[in-house]
Amino acid sequence: MRLNAFVLTAVILSSLAALPSAALASDGNAILEKDCASCHNLKGPAPQTLKELWARKGPDLFYAGNKYREEWIVSWLQKPQRIRPAGEFYGDHIKRGDKHDVVDEATLKDHVSLSKDDATAVAAALMQLKPKSDLTAREKIEPGTITEFMGGLVFDKALGCMACHRDQPDEGGLSGPELYTASKRLQPEYIASYIRNPQAWDPKIWMPNKHVSDQNILKLVYFFNLLGEKQNDAK
Repeated sequence: MRLNAFVLTAVILSSLAALPSAALASDGNAILEKDCASCHNLKGPAPQTLKELWARKGPDLFYAGNKYREEWIVSWLQKPQRIRPAGEFYGDHIKRGDKHDVVDEATLKDHVSLSKDDATAVAAALMQLKPKSDLTAREKIEPGTITEFMGGLVFDKALGCMACHRDQPDEGGLSGPELYTASKRLQPEYIASYIRNPQAWDPKIWMPNKHVSDQNILKLVYFFNLLGEKQNDAK
């Protein structure tokens, strides 16, 4: 009887502990539906045609729980900063410059900011969205490090990532998201899986599948970790 009572008490305490989290996610879902659904895809699937892709206003969030770090979501929503220099679809937000294309800032809008409570609730709701866990579960991120020189060789020289992405502020392409903040923003298993096969996540995305080796995928994950640490040290 004592054992049964102990088990029952443990179950009750566990259920009570889950109540605030469930209520928080419920509040977050309400905010998402009210304020975010007009720009973000919350239910899937990803765009199936180029026309749908180009019409996308903000990143798909229906697999946010597989992609983002919860603490980053909470922080970013309180003080949003642009991650894609030229917006979601760069073709709509660039203009000709003296030497090369530049971002047309007049065409870009600031993201709405949330209170800490609302940001926390939205993050809790987003972390429940995990329809692609089968993809991230395949990735095994072994502990490791890399020098900035060697990471840069893979990132730029071997794979040409700088044509679309930045590995530091004001250095690199405009069409993709910055990657010097990737380790703070994204789960490492997502990073590895997306590099392995971008189209498994986003069928019509213009990022090519370069059939990156397992070794170089890990090197890029380590490189992004290093870049994140460098950004932290600079603050």
